[in-house]
Amino acid sequence: MPSIDDLAVATGDDPFLRWAADRPGVRIWIEPAAAAVAVPALSRHDRVAIHGEPHALAGLLRRVLPEVGPNYRPFGPETTVVETAELMPELSVAGRFAWMETATAPAGGSGVWLTDDDLPEVEALLQKDFPDSYARPGAPGVTRWAAQRDEAGALAAVAADAWSSPRVGLMGGVATRSDQRGRGRAATLCAFVTGELLTGRDRVALFADYWNVAAVATYRKLGFALKPLAAAHQVTG
Repeated sequence: MPSIDDLAVATGDDPFLRWAADRPGVRIWIEPAAAAVAVPALSRHDRVAIHGEPHALAGLLRRVLPEVGPNYRPFGPETTVVETAELMPELSVAGRFAWMETATAPAGGSGVWLTDDDLPEVEALLQKDFPDSYARPGAPGVTRWAAQRDEAGALAAVAADAWSSPRVGLMGGVATRSDQRGRGRAATLCAFVTGELLTGRDRVALFADYWNVAAVATYRKLGFALKPLAAAHQVTG
């Protein structure tokens, strides 16, 4: 089985691939012009991170996917996933989103790390103001939560350290209580979390929805660069 160092050489040490691969339980395949990394329970789903030329990837995935099983979802650069899926009727593009990353800590961060006793309050805020969040208290790979509180002491904004790897920290579950929006809370909390996650790491990344123009703009102002991604699922039956 190839190592993560082999993968780094084959992919130019792509941060997205390194983030996916640098954790326990992964399986790596490397062939000329194609690489794939199967990762269980990564950001709520079993996934296969891919890198390379679509025709080469189609050939590799036709061997990898039967081996890992129907629950594994290929994801990677948007153009790569779309063009690979066009070559494989057994795949269907399921979603498009953004990988955003930075190697620099933003200024002006404000927040604190919460304790386990605070997690029910985090869940209540997410349920009301961000019910589609993949990061949830207690979910596999979601290790800690940061927050800001309002003047009365209630949670006003939250963000998680979720599915981070040794070299790439990942921020997820960013949510602001509806009556606290428009005050810059998300920006200053994300600046705090980014600085914290950069300690001992090369960079920090997050996933964002294209349609959330305000969120993407906020992350850009914090120094995050955007890379389009897409995910596909296996068509069964």
